[in-house]
Amino acid sequence: MPQLAQHSTHESGEECVGAAKSAGCSSIAKIAKSTHILRSHWLRCLLLLLIGFVVRSPALQGQSIWDDQYLVNGNPFIKSPLLILETFRHYLFLDSSSAHYRPIQNITYFIDYYFWNTNDFGFHLTNVILHVASGILLYFLLRQLLASLYFRNVRPATRFRLLKRMPWISHGAFLVALLWTVHPVHSAAIDYISGRADSLAFLFSAAGWLLFLRAQSASHRSARVGLCSLAAISGLAALLSREIACIWIIVFIAHLFLVERRLRFRVRLSALVCCLGLFLTYAACRQLPGHRTLSPPEDGWSAPVRAMLMVRALGDYTRLLIFPDNLHLERTVLRPTSFGNNATWRTAISEEYLSILGLLLLIAFAIGSFKKGSGQLTRAFGASWFLAAYLPISNIVQLNATVAEHWLYLPSVGFLIFLLGCALELPERYRRNLVALAAVAIIALGVRSFVRSGDWVDEETFYRRALETGSRSARIAINLSDIYAARGCYSLAEKIIRSVIEQNPDYPVAQNNLANILFHEGKISDAEALFASINKNSAETRREYSRTWVGAVNLAHLRYKARNYASAISVLDRARKDYPDVWEIVSSESEALRQTEGADAALQVVEAFANRNWWHGQAALALGRLYAQKGDIDRAIIALRRASWLDIHDTEALRLTVQIRLGQNRLEDALNLQRRAIARQPDEPHQYIQLSQILDKMGRADEARTVLAQASRLVSVAQSQTILN
Repeated sequence: MPQLAQHSTHESGEECVGAAKSAGCSSIAKIAKSTHILRSHWLRCLLLLLIGFVVRSPALQGQSIWDDQYLVNGNPFIKSPLLILETFRHYLFLDSSSAHYRPIQNITYFIDYYFWNTNDFGFHLTNVILHVASGILLYFLLRQLLASLYFRNVRPATRFRLLKRMPWISHGAFLVALLWTVHPVHSAAIDYISGRADSLAFLFSAAGWLLFLRAQSASHRSARVGLCSLAAISGLAALLSREIACIWIIVFIAHLFLVERRLRFRVRLSALVCCLGLFLTYAACRQLPGHRTLSPPEDGWSAPVRAMLMVRALGDYTRLLIFPDNLHLERTVLRPTSFGNNATWRTAISEEYLSILGLLLLIAFAIGSFKKGSGQLTRAFGASWFLAAYLPISNIVQLNATVAEHWLYLPSVGFLIFLLGCALELPERYRRNLVALAAVAIIALGVRSFVRSGDWVDEETFYRRALETGSRSARIAINLSDIYAARGCYSLAEKIIRSVIEQNPDYPVAQNNLANILFHEGKISDAEALFASINKNSAETRREYSRTWVGAVNLAHLRYKARNYASAISVLDRARKDYPDVWEIVSSESEALRQTEGADAALQVVEAFANRNWWHGQAALALGRLYAQKGDIDRAIIALRRASWLDIHDTEALRLTVQIRLGQNRLEDALNLQRRAIARQPDEPHQYIQLSQILDKMGRADEARTVLAQASRLVSVAQSQTILN
């Protein structure tokens, strides 16, 4: 961080104020006077809140898209408070090549599931709240950080008072926070339910830093200890939300030792030790899930190729931050065939403007950081922030993509701080137009964010617009083909899938989807041959791709339908040995065994899985069904009770238990269980019909009629809503 340690440590707060004013900030102070109403913190927070919600409002009505389907609907760890601690023992995705360890993200999904069940609106609402709250905390944090650059020789406790005498600092912080809040490049972190890890890490990191700063101005030791403890807890929560929080802590430490020099060395050393403790605690937590067996292979890029990708990615990010017109998931700056022939050479050369743009940004950072002026420290700090946050995503190490828009969530703050530092050097005649220029930028970015949020309204719109805006993602194309296949547009779906396979001939997911399409088109033999090929090659492809077991499940399904039961079970049995903890395989095999050999054979498979994965609600539910079929009522009740506990909104386990109790003529127990089912599904008419039947059996006819009337009202409401829609 150049030039951050040059000033004398003997100036007073009054001298610092005078120096800052003489540095050319008086004109900005004049602008602040003309906008006096914006000086109140509550109004600024209200503006951040309202504008943040308005520009993201289209996504609130959006559906679950892509990874949301698992994280919101199929994720077993978000369905019961009993599983909160269990989330720390697992990666975010159970069956994936990624090692994303984000238990806090799962815990927030549980909170959403508790209040909203699977209503996507609630999950989207939480995402927007987290982002807006992050913007508000960024505003307060930037006030302190900018003040620390201009009042470097003043203790944090004194800076709180001096900030009132330098309103331009608060205005600059508000401007940066507002631009960051409305910037459309953050769409994938806000409009995409699965992207909330960025907001969580940002929120907890900013909160932890602010708590630490507030602790330095506390007058009582107990208050300082309490605030510092909360800061440490917040820092750990950030690390457990997303890995990028490591960069937050590194930036915090650098600022602590290079800028906050008026803090006592003992305080800074204690903070450093605490940060190291957080890293060690986080590293220990990451050991809980155990070794991830699936890991993508290294591409073996040479050092020159990595350097080229680093500069090209920097150029792509610069373009997105300045002119975010071409936004889509699954971005890439890697062109594996760029130098195959003359045509591709010309294409590659035409794309190298990204590399030029990346180099220009580095040059701008260097010049801005070393050029003397009133904004030098701000520019140096912003450039350092950006580069520190950019390095881990720069392709210096291999990640699951070469670029990704949501990775800019933290670096973009540094970029905006750098621009603020540049604005401080503008001539007097231009500074007067800063507010108008900033307003235009905010409106333009806000409109672009509003339009971009509309891309997430449903799956088809999202995938189609991604491809239209230049995405070459095989996964996006496959998902779009799935939508067309579900509608019966098999020829269109097949066309898309075959184009994917041309580019990725060994991609098992694409092969599986093509086989499914062939099956629905009546080409049974071709589909079976392709499923068999996927299953045969899974030992190799599983090293690079996840869910390669899907070929075995589908092949077994085809053979079972052809009444080749022994072959179907044999395929699933081999797959289960390779993938012992994949419920889809266990479930398929147990059902085939149940129908052909009886409940005892199926129980052996399900019990082995359930014993290893006690938290799996579907496995507990399957056990309850099998025990009930065997006539082992006591064990069936125990399994069904556990299944009910493992999903606070599920009613299937309660329904089965009610049927068992009715068969035992234990009507009071059945009544209590059915009331629990209604509490979980208060808007489902069939639950009231079942309750009325139980009451009728108990001889409580009046109550039964009242409950049945409630069911009729719910049916009428549902019909009227259908007509209106």
